[in-house]
Amino acid sequence: MSTRQIITVLRGGPSAEREVSLRSGAAVARALAGLGHEVHEVDPTPGKLVLAPGTTVVFLALHGTYGEDGQVQSELEGLGVPYTGCGVEASRISFDKVLTKERCRLAGVPTARSHVFHQAGEAFPAGWVPPVVLKPVRQGSSVGLEFVDSVDAFPAALAASIRHGSEVLMEERVIGRETTVGILEGRALPVVEVRPRQGSYDYRNKYTAGATEYFCPADFSPAVTAAIQKAALGAFEAVNGRDYARVDVMVRADGSPVVLEVNTLPGMTETSLLPKAAAAAGMDFAQLCERLAMLALNHRT
Repeated sequence: MSTRQIITVLRGGPSAEREVSLRSGAAVARALAGLGHEVHEVDPTPGKLVLAPGTTVVFLALHGTYGEDGQVQSELEGLGVPYTGCGVEASRISFDKVLTKERCRLAGVPTARSHVFHQAGEAFPAGWVPPVVLKPVRQGSSVGLEFVDSVDAFPAALAASIRHGSEVLMEERVIGRETTVGILEGRALPVVEVRPRQGSYDYRNKYTAGATEYFCPADFSPAVTAAIQKAALGAFEAVNGRDYARVDVMVRADGSPVVLEVNTLPGMTETSLLPKAAAAAGMDFAQLCERLAMLALNHRT
């Protein structure tokens, strides 16, 4: 075991992903306590963050607004306490799907064609043909995700998606295999393929037991695997990520990857995708949690 630390696990929070975050935090806290660390769990209130006395490192098991958008990171930097995951700026950029796309395009990382809507009632844009995907610009966990197969279905889908934020991103719907790639210490972990038993990988299929199958390492050729990992690592570097993240990548039938988004605080239950990838690389869940906490100590101010 590494040197015993006093670790505050932040979980819950105010976002639409609160329930998932509570599960992540509970799993992380159990794992770290099992390794002999002094672990405290805190459900934070934005602007009123209070840590356990003597905290040496904060493990962020938060998801969504406040946890992944740079807000809590900024508060923790003000307190001078090291924390897991990406810094303030990388968190802010990654949580914004439009800013992430801009960074990816500038870095030459493949990403889907897109358009941004600012209010319900906007017309379907000229030059576009369904199928397309709508998603709030600043949400995670597939919150507000809408698939549109016809122009007639577009107005209702836009109205539904924009209820979750002030802007909605429309992308071409990339047809292919859905994958995700964990990034740990500057290296891409084995690729995970995600196959919902029916429908798409939406919020329900993500969090309903048995609704989705996962394959890791995914069954791609070495060349395609390398291309997927290169695209994921390129996106992580484009947003100036640090320590770890998870990057979602679609893979077209010809094997070409298309980056969807960067998740700076991915799910951390024992069955979540980053831990699955780490396990395939030979690191169990407790070891992964501890490694992430130890990496955070490198960022002490």
